[in-house]
Amino acid sequence: MYIIAGLGNPGREYEMTRHNIGFHFIDYFADKYKVKVSKLKYKGLWGEANIGGEKVLLIKPQTYMNLSGECIGEFCSFFKIPPQNVIIISDDVSLNCGNIRIRTKGSAGGHNGLKSIIQHLSSDEFMRVKIGVGSCEDKGIELADYVLGRFSKSEIPVLEDSIIRAAAACELIISGKTDMAMNRYNSKNK
Repeated sequence: MYIIAGLGNPGREYEMTRHNIGFHFIDYFADKYKVKVSKLKYKGLWGEANIGGEKVLLIKPQTYMNLSGECIGEFCSFFKIPPQNVIIISDDVSLNCGNIRIRTKGSAGGHNGLKSIIQHLSSDEFMRVKIGVGSCEDKGIELADYVLGRFSKSEIPVLEDSIIRAAAACELIISGKTDMAMNRYNSKNK
């Protein structure tokens, strides 16, 4: 059994913001597998899919980004899912818009949602599929304002494509082909 959790913030005011790319991913993936992510449990909306013969819980934590680990930790505890079978989809400001980086473990890299998950799982050995939302360094915008800002019209098609590629990567990871997913979908910043 696997968990795929997309990180974001609940509420209409956060829709289409950079920080909510994980929620957009779950919406796309759930639609692809004809799953409703609408049941509320352990501070998260969730649904269940069968992907390549594996049971997969699709989760959108409703705790706000910085407390995402509360939700993920409770699901892992109840369903007895080890951290290695958790795939987290999140935004990454160190990657150019639309680029993807897959990692099997590591630090939070300054991302408070990942920091919370590491704390609640007592492990950093979970999969991350990070989707680049671009940097604010040369824009004169504070990081918090940037990640809570909305995508431009020109960024939307790029991000839609990145979500499709991230979904294909997750399918490979679930089928036991993590190295192939990393080789095929990890992007170099361009």
